[in-house]
Amino acid sequence: MSDPQSIDGVLVQWGERLFYPRVRFRDSRTPRLSLPSGKDRAAYFRARIEATVLRGAPQVMVKVTGGGRGMRAIAAHFRYISKHGKLEMEDEFGRRSSGKEGVQEVLDEWRSAGTAIDDVGFRREAINIMLSMPRGTDPLAVQAAARAFAKAELADHRYVMVLHDHQANPHVHLSVRVESKHGLRLSPRKADLHRWREVFAEKLRELGIDAEATRQASRGEARSYPALWRMKAAEEGRGTATSSERTSGTRAVANARDAQQAWSQIAAALEQSTVRKDLQLAASIRRFVPGQEQQRGTPALTPGVTRSAPEVGR
Repeated sequence: MSDPQSIDGVLVQWGERLFYPRVRFRDSRTPRLSLPSGKDRAAYFRARIEATVLRGAPQVMVKVTGGGRGMRAIAAHFRYISKHGKLEMEDEFGRRSSGKEGVQEVLDEWRSAGTAIDDVGFRREAINIMLSMPRGTDPLAVQAAARAFAKAELADHRYVMVLHDHQANPHVHLSVRVESKHGLRLSPRKADLHRWREVFAEKLRELGIDAEATRQASRGEARSYPALWRMKAAEEGRGTATSSERTSGTRAVANARDAQQAWSQIAAALEQSTVRKDLQLAASIRRFVPGQEQQRGTPALTPGVTRSAPEVGR
């Protein structure tokens, strides 16, 4: 398969399964990223493969950390992320506020905007999101990317964001009013969280920051991480955070098997190229993915031909 078009076809077919399986396995409930078309689509997946395998690009983290069921809970979170008004808060209009009075003004707006929120409620009225990058990333770039992310994904909602750059990993806290300006309620599913990671990474790359949102299975990982409250307690000296643990459930095993198959097909296609760069990338894939050395020589599939395989989960 020395034909570049054939290789590009394999990169697209299996790159979709590897990085964003919902593009291939369609689910009408899942909003999907707008991926490039034609040759640009193959270049897109090649760039992501190189970022993951060759450079080990830093992985973004987007996590829902909780939410408030009434104004008391929302106010407590506002005070926490703003350090009681010491850190600047920014809303969806770009307005900035600080100090206890500034925090209270935003709370008053939230209480009366749309359906009134009681002090203590029975349903979630706010969702708290944290967007983070590893140590060493420019905090202002993280903030700018989070701002662009929020404008793209949360345009119909009220939200406030606060940058935390005083801890090891620069991160932004986003508190989002669940009810949109049109009365719809935000209820993110696992597929939405993966898309959020993709969008956040994309906004960082647009700022020149090397960032990726590769799924754990595609990186040869399957780990569960300690609860956020444990990590916060450890940072404040009130306990010890437990380390991540490897998961071994049926879904994790299926995801790992499917990712292995995708990597194998991509590597096998690149190995049939006459271009030195392709051969080097194939060799890097074999070294990067556990078990790939034993799979050398697996025949690559041509576009449009598929083997039966389980749907890739998140």
